[in-house]
Amino acid sequence: MPPTEAALGEALGSVHDPEFNRSIIELGMLRGLAVAGDRAQVLVAMATADHPGRPVIQASIEQAAAEVGFAGVDVEFTEMSEDEQSALRVQLIGNPAESAGSHQGHGHAEGRAVPFAEPGSSTRVLLIASGKGGVGKSSVTTNLAIALSNRGKRVGVVDADVWGFSIPRMLGVQRPPIVVDQMVVPVLANGVRCISMGFFAREDQPVIWRGPMLHKALEQFLTDVFWDDPDYLLIDLPPGTGDISLSLAQFLPRGEVFVVTTPQPAAQKVAQRAAFMAEKVHLDVKGVIENMSWFTGDDGKRYEIFGAGGGRELAEQLEVPLVGQLPLVTELREGGDEGAPIIAANPDNEISVEFAEIARKIDEDMLPTRRYNPELKLI
Repeated sequence: MPPTEAALGEALGSVHDPEFNRSIIELGMLRGLAVAGDRAQVLVAMATADHPGRPVIQASIEQAAAEVGFAGVDVEFTEMSEDEQSALRVQLIGNPAESAGSHQGHGHAEGRAVPFAEPGSSTRVLLIASGKGGVGKSSVTTNLAIALSNRGKRVGVVDADVWGFSIPRMLGVQRPPIVVDQMVVPVLANGVRCISMGFFAREDQPVIWRGPMLHKALEQFLTDVFWDDPDYLLIDLPPGTGDISLSLAQFLPRGEVFVVTTPQPAAQKVAQRAAFMAEKVHLDVKGVIENMSWFTGDDGKRYEIFGAGGGRELAEQLEVPLVGQLPLVTELREGGDEGAPIIAANPDNEISVEFAEIARKIDEDMLPTRRYNPELKLI
């Protein structure tokens, strides 16, 4: 028997938009299909004219058609209208007119609570902090995010260092995010979705903002971005204890803080301030990650270039575990500069192995101690 329109329609249910991780039928993108003998025609409406997933969708449609017996399929694309884009945004992240506290609202200031702060959220928020710059915090964030993704987790990263944004470059992001009716769709690179001030400002352009503007930008990063309920959301904090850290403490009261330091006592003392700030705003400091712990020479020996013991001493003072110690390797810096994170480019490198172990500890051994149930309410 010749292939049928019904068979093709059912097969197209397996075709997903790679940006939204949803079926094109569920998203209302399938606008028409027709069958003439062993050939078919399919019309798909894309969310935006610059939608980067078009080649993937076309290839998936061609494969689905072949699997149900069609000799060929002609795929045509059109673009959603403004009203259709608005309906898609409402479907994915909600309506700005919804009531306050509802997960279905649009922006925090317009009534939608930050989704990751709600009791029903299954996302673990990891705040990667440091007392000062230059300790490799962004490198740790980037490679730790990929390490968690390698464990089969859905991972997002917010580059909250609005003055020193570097996550897109380090992750290997090649394009800006798409925007659908003011909803930003984060870019996927090396298995991790990310959003950053780097998408909205040139690298040579200083961001000269006061506290309220920074607060609003972070708010939008959390509420007006289609994160799609990740298992982990990593926040790359700016160094120190300023406005951004305070805003994130307000937005993400369930955040878990991991402090990055280096072995020398001077760095450890400064990192301690970031940890104490977290405790002051009632955020849980979960662990310490020591970077640049040693350098392995060509002779196979470890050389403690920056001293030793700072990370362990800080962990003992804070009464939290030293989650991991990362060696000093040239490839980490090179990978960050070139957009080829070392854990993706060279998973067998000694530092990649350490990142994988840190991710395992966080994912298996350091589960949250507080449990939330959205069905339990006080009356």
